[in-house]
Amino acid sequence: MQTCPVEFSLSILKNKWTIFIIRELLTTEKRFNELKRNIPGVTTKVLTETLKHLEKMQIIDREVEETIPLKVTYSLTNLGISLKPVLDSLSDWGVKNLNNAN
Repeated sequence: MQTCPVEFSLSILKNKWTIFIIRELLTTEKRFNELKRNIPGVTTKVLTETLKHLEKMQIIDREVEETIPLKVTYSLTNLGISLKPVLDSLSDWGVKNLNNAN
């Protein structure tokens, strides 16, 4: 069990793909192929693994509709939505410092 709040936060936001997935789901629920299409460079394997991790951490919900073909959609949980200010802060910091880093 993690006791450090920063360590816990980083265990959720462990890679850049996690942040991109959360960013995509902040607007609306999406299916796997929509996420893959909207996140350039992510492989199917990494997207699958990251979605499983986020579901395990209760950041996203995975809803399966028993249709043919199967319809699976992903959406943010309330815990996932609560990460919006974190992503907003990262974005604000990036806007302010993008030109200073070069």
